[in-house]
Amino acid sequence: MTDRTEATAHSTAVGNDRATTLGTRELVLGYGERNVIGGLTVEIPPGKITAIVGPNGCGKSTLLAGLARILAPRSGTVLLDGRDINTLPTREVAHKLALLPQDASAPDGLTVEELIQFGRQPYRSLMRQWSPRDAEIVQAALHATQLEQLADRPLDALSGGQRQRAWIAMTVAQDTPLLLLDEPTSALDLGHQIEVLELVRELSRQGKTVVMVIHDLPSACRYADHLIAMHQGEIIAQGRPADVVTEALVERLYGVRCTLLHEPGTGAPLIINPVSIRHSTD
Repeated sequence: MTDRTEATAHSTAVGNDRATTLGTRELVLGYGERNVIGGLTVEIPPGKITAIVGPNGCGKSTLLAGLARILAPRSGTVLLDGRDINTLPTREVAHKLALLPQDASAPDGLTVEELIQFGRQPYRSLMRQWSPRDAEIVQAALHATQLEQLADRPLDALSGGQRQRAWIAMTVAQDTPLLLLDEPTSALDLGHQIEVLELVRELSRQGKTVVMVIHDLPSACRYADHLIAMHQGEIIAQGRPADVVTEALVERLYGVRCTLLHEPGTGAPLIINPVSIRHSTD
């Protein structure tokens, strides 16, 4: 993917002198009578791609929902720039953090550009309507995601990869330093997965902090700077993929025995000869 840093040269998120921080302190999250996450303390590295991995039901998306203030803590706190996120005004949070949920949907007939315009919603009010600045940021988001030629195309006429890029462009137009992505490559074929993950990498290079939940461990190892491995609501490993991903970790997370190699040049872990040792899924 070609360099597109000029596309976001006007972004307030990229130009900040002090990076926006996100983390948790003894965070407990759950649904109904069941706690899914118990007492997690974690710091998200600013300006990096953090991938949250683990088996189904381990609490990955629940943690992301807590970080995004979609799910209120039962105890503990989520800290945005050192302040409890649940005490901050909604508009202030929306200026710092954008979330792309896994089940995002849009009205029929909506075009790519119309979808991206929704990213400017946190900046609009009765006193502030659509402005040239908003239009400029939408065009920058189209350029950053290589969607200029598809701006007038209905979303339902796009390929899976193009459609996911349009949704990510909407979060880019929100002009926040933090992007939270829940399964951004879900249901995409290999080519479209790479297309989306290359876009995520480019956004990180432009200064965004990205947190993404992702099922595919090899992709997480290749594209993430920081890995959070979860199992049964707990973090069991975190750090650089090359440092924390081991054969023992893969077996504990997924019930898979494998041989682990490292990619020449990048050092990214490569999983080969995987063999399941489970008879049931998590």
